[in-house]
Amino acid sequence: MQEYDLVIRGGTVVTAADTARADVGIRNGKIIAVGLELAKGKQEIDATGLRVMPGGIDSHVHLAQPAFGGPAMADGFESGTRSAIAGGNTTVLPFALQSRGMSLRKAVEDYHKEAEGQSYCDYGFHLILTDPTPAVLGQELPALVAAGYTSLKVFMTYEDMVLNDRELLEVFDAAGEYGALVMVHCEGYDAIRFMTEKLEKAGKVAPYYHAVSRPQSVEREAAHRAISHAELTGVPIMIVHVSGGEAMEQIRWARNRGLKIMGETCTQYVSLTADDLKGLNMDETGSKYVCSPPPRDHKSWEAIWNGIQTGVFQTFSSDHCPFYFEGEMGKKNPKARTAFKWVPNGIPGVAVRMPILWSEGVAKGRITENEFVALTSTNHARIYGLTSKGAIAAGYDADIVLWDPARKVTISQSLMHHGSDYTPWEGFEVTGWPHATILRGEVVMREGEILGAKEGGKFLPRALSPMASRGAGAPMN
Repeated sequence: MQEYDLVIRGGTVVTAADTARADVGIRNGKIIAVGLELAKGKQEIDATGLRVMPGGIDSHVHLAQPAFGGPAMADGFESGTRSAIAGGNTTVLPFALQSRGMSLRKAVEDYHKEAEGQSYCDYGFHLILTDPTPAVLGQELPALVAAGYTSLKVFMTYEDMVLNDRELLEVFDAAGEYGALVMVHCEGYDAIRFMTEKLEKAGKVAPYYHAVSRPQSVEREAAHRAISHAELTGVPIMIVHVSGGEAMEQIRWARNRGLKIMGETCTQYVSLTADDLKGLNMDETGSKYVCSPPPRDHKSWEAIWNGIQTGVFQTFSSDHCPFYFEGEMGKKNPKARTAFKWVPNGIPGVAVRMPILWSEGVAKGRITENEFVALTSTNHARIYGLTSKGAIAAGYDADIVLWDPARKVTISQSLMHHGSDYTPWEGFEVTGWPHATILRGEVVMREGEILGAKEGGKFLPRALSPMASRGAGAPMN
């Protein structure tokens, strides 16, 4: 009798802790054994020369979010998760966004309708709170947390989503009571409005000035304020998409004081700069790179690498937030051509997160292969309560990426499989590329060809984060 449905043979298994030559035996979508000379499987994959790693978990992606009257996102669940598996990911965590005046539960129900039967990979939902009424915080939030929506995000900017300090404190306190993990977008709303109006009056409205309107000081101040609120309420928080050294140092300062503050950074902050927003002679091509916080400069890249290497950052995400470039719904829409503040804010990147981190990190000697796995998969699983994901060990889901560490690829739109009509990394050369993506024992991508079904992914209710408890220990390094 054949013991395994699938055996992956001859590869080098890389986890967050160990690296070893081993085979992986899979049955019923689960890893059953990791070792040498395993019994024959019904199917076998020769992984000689490849790394066998946990499938990527991107815990910060935006898919099918409401447009609030602006241009619609270029990716729903179908195209967004297709791009995810093309890039070696097996799980994504997008956001169920509560618009103001809306029930949080209704927002979750509506978001399920967007995702159902449309996902190539597994997925869970973070919550976004924009209207933290007593009913939301006292009734809806605890029920949703108990149902497996165990993390939430709050914003310190954007007119439709910004919370004032009292609201932030109330959300932090409620999250602490129910054991939910809070993610914070740290940029100061009033400072950005001030800078934007000042730039507009001076006629500085090209895409590049988006970056000028949101300098590091705006991010640093908000990060410090969020940390102070976390200290006051005794609640751990995750500061997301940190772009440079100034906000990063705030997290380091807090950690050195014993506060439970975690940090996330993203692909764009080690591979793009504000100069990319200049485009060609300050024309609208720079709008391809408009995102918040904006990319900084080469000095900031080195600061981010220092934060990665010293454990300030626990996760490396894409903040995939895709829009079109061309057309009435794109970054070049007529209103966006009048001023940077109207350019749809976000860039696509879920497919390039792992290749760029491997190329710029592992291939260039900045991080180890084991640190790569921690930053792209294992830490995401641990922090966000994905108890069956992020490891190659018996009992875990057979979510695996077979990685070619030496393959050289020039990134192009044709490789992305997303809904957007461009990639900000067109022409960017990387070393290291996913050879195949395996979701619960099924090969869903091989050599760039999508083999999985759009209904192959399933929703993942999540456990409480071990990092979210008010009594939790220091964040993982």
